[in-house]
Amino acid sequence: MADTHLTGRYPRYTSFPTAPHFHAGIDGETFADWLYRLPEDQDLSLYVHVPYCDSLCWFCGCHMKVMNRSGPVTRYVAALTAEASLIAESMGRKPRIAHLHFGGGSPTILSPRDIEHLMTGLRGRFIIDAETEIAVEIDPRDLDDQKLDAWAAAGMTRASIGCQDLDPRVQQAINRIQPFSVISRVVDGLRRRGINSINIDLVHGLPWQTVDSLLDTVEKILTLSPDRLALFGYAHVPQLKPHQRLIPTESLPGPAERHAQATAAFDAIVAAGYEAIGLDHFAKPGDTLATAAASGRLHRNFQGYTTDNADVLIGLGPSSISELPGGYAQNTPDINSWHKAVAQGTLATTRGIALSASDRLRRAVIERLMCDYQVDVDVVAAALRLDPGLVNDAWSRLDMLEAEGVVTCKGAHVAIDPDSRALVQKVAACFDDRFTAPEPMAGRAA
Repeated sequence: MADTHLTGRYPRYTSFPTAPHFHAGIDGETFADWLYRLPEDQDLSLYVHVPYCDSLCWFCGCHMKVMNRSGPVTRYVAALTAEASLIAESMGRKPRIAHLHFGGGSPTILSPRDIEHLMTGLRGRFIIDAETEIAVEIDPRDLDDQKLDAWAAAGMTRASIGCQDLDPRVQQAINRIQPFSVISRVVDGLRRRGINSINIDLVHGLPWQTVDSLLDTVEKILTLSPDRLALFGYAHVPQLKPHQRLIPTESLPGPAERHAQATAAFDAIVAAGYEAIGLDHFAKPGDTLATAAASGRLHRNFQGYTTDNADVLIGLGPSSISELPGGYAQNTPDINSWHKAVAQGTLATTRGIALSASDRLRRAVIERLMCDYQVDVDVVAAALRLDPGLVNDAWSRLDMLEAEGVVTCKGAHVAIDPDSRALVQKVAACFDDRFTAPEPMAGRAA
C-alpha cells in the first residue's frame, strides 16, 4: 500500500524533472516554439485551472483565491478563451483534445452562463468531440441543480468530488463543513444526468482525525459505490501556505497515527472490492483505471494517475503547467500578471525546463516505476531510441536498496518487492539525478 508518511520527503513524481527545478529561462517564446513544432496529428490533453473558491479550506495547498463576486470570475472565463486562442495560433491549427480536465480552486464556482461561455470558447479553438473525456473537480458545497445541468450539457463524463473527511470535528478544524447528505445529493444528481464515472477524494492525516473517524468516513463513502477513490496524505506546510497556521499543530496526528490511518483505510477499501492503483488511488475492477494498470498502460501526470496517454498536456490559467516533448512550461501563478500577459496577446509562461535526452529517459523510467512498480530500462530506452547508459548512475543507488530487500535487479529489469511498494518514490528517486536524499524524518508532511 501507499504509506505516504514514509515517503513524504521524496518527490511525488507527477513530473520529471520536478517543479522545484523549473527556472526562468523558459518563457512564452520558448513555449510557442515548442507548440509550433508539434506534429499536425498530435492529440492534446487540456487542463483548465479555475483559481477561485468561495471560501478558504485551511488544509488547502492549491494555487487559489477566495472570490465572492461574479464579475472577476466572468472576466476570467473570457481571458481563458483568449489564452486558448494564443495556444491554437501558436500551433497553427485547431488541435483535437483527447482529455479535458477542469481543476482548481473550484471549477464549480462557475455559473451556468460561465460554463456555457467557457465551453463555447474552448470548442471554438479546439476539437472537442464525443470521444473526449471531460473531467471536473467538484466542491459539492457549491454545486446546485442548475450548475449540474450546465456541466452535463457541457459534456462532462467524469466527476471528482472532494470529500476529505466526514467527521464534524475534523471538518470544523479545516473550515470545510459538508455533511454526508451533501456528498450523497451530488452523487445522485450526477448519476441522474448520466454521469456515472465518479471519483471521491479522501484525506488522512488531518487535524483531530483518528483511525476510527477515518474508517467511519470510508464506510459511509463506500455506500455511494464510487467508481474510484483517492486517499491522499495531508501535507502540513505552513511555511509555504500561511493559512495552514490556522490549524493547531497539536491537533495533527503523528507519523505512527498517520501510518495507522493510511493502513486501515487502505485495507477497508480493498476489502470492499476495489483494486489499489499506484500510490493512492483505488478503482473498481473493470474501471478503465484498473484495466490500464493491469495492462501496463497506466500513466501519471499533474492530475495523478490517469488513463490519459496523450504525449502533450497543455495548461490554461495561472500556475498551470504544460508538458511537451521539448520540456515543461509553467504560467505565472499571479492572477493579475496572467491577465496582463493574455490581454497583451502573449503566453503567460514565466518558468519551466527543457528536457535533455537523459531527462526524457529518466522521466519514462520513473513513470513506469510509479505506475507498475517495475521497469525494464533497456525496453524503455529502446522505445525512445535512447542509450540506456544515460541512467547508469542509478544502479549503485539501486544496489543499496537491493541489499535491503526493497528491489530486485536482474539485468536492466528493476522490480519493487510487494512488501516495499510504499517506498516506490524512494526507488524512483534512484533515477533522479537532481535529487538529494533527505535526512531521516519524523515529520508530518506527506
